[in-house]
Amino acid sequence: MKGCAWRIAVFAALCLAATSVRSHDSWLSPARDAAPPGHLVLELATGTRYPVQEFSQAPESVAAARCTDGAGPVPLRPLQAKPQWLELGAAIAEGAQALSCWVELAPVETELEPRVVEKYFNEIRTSAATRQAWAAMRASGLPWRESYRKFARIELAQAANAHPTDIAAARRPAGLDLEILVLGQQAIAVNQPLEFQVLRDGRPLAGFPVELVSERSALGIWRETDADGKLRHSLPFAGRWLLRATDLRLSAQRAASWESRFVTLSIEAR
Repeated sequence: MKGCAWRIAVFAALCLAATSVRSHDSWLSPARDAAPPGHLVLELATGTRYPVQEFSQAPESVAAARCTDGAGPVPLRPLQAKPQWLELGAAIAEGAQALSCWVELAPVETELEPRVVEKYFNEIRTSAATRQAWAAMRASGLPWRESYRKFARIELAQAANAHPTDIAAARRPAGLDLEILVLGQQAIAVNQPLEFQVLRDGRPLAGFPVELVSERSALGIWRETDADGKLRHSLPFAGRWLLRATDLRLSAQRAASWESRFVTLSIEAR
């Protein structure tokens, strides 16, 4: 009975996350408790604003997840769903350490009330063309129907101590349908130039707005990718940062419907 009640509670939280304010991000964070020797534990959480963890994630919603030590992939599996996050774990070979990990979540179907859509647009900085397309749909009396997917990636703090070639290897594309990568092989440091790249279906995504949010401030910094899908920025604060973005467009398969891909990258500056 307790297990059933827990699943119902988790499902209710996920439904709330999907239907109230639609621009909830999902991100990976290091676990607050020490992991057993030879293991890595991460927390996958969802919230309205990083770094506040508000909702957990059902284990069955994880479509794929991996970690890498720069040499090869290691499975990352759901361990335990807690009220505000889902614990994920990976077994790491002796003498190795995970440098980066990623998670892909299963698609979710949702409908939005028109009053919520404008707030959604503002929070993801959607394009004028998208706004115009929605205005035309709304004028025709069509509802907002959307299928969204989420992709979360993290570069772990221990990567800063790895060999530069291992850092570069751990930053290679994971083949996700949408991902943000750190470029280069240097450690992430405060006030040092950093370069990122956004890939959609493995190709650079140009003119794409990305927000950088520090755990120390709710005030984000917006940047837009160039023709090569790249953006450059120096982090002014030490600590954890989240790069967040949403690719929203009309569905090519279903008439009068939307498709979105949410993406986050968690990093830590020293």
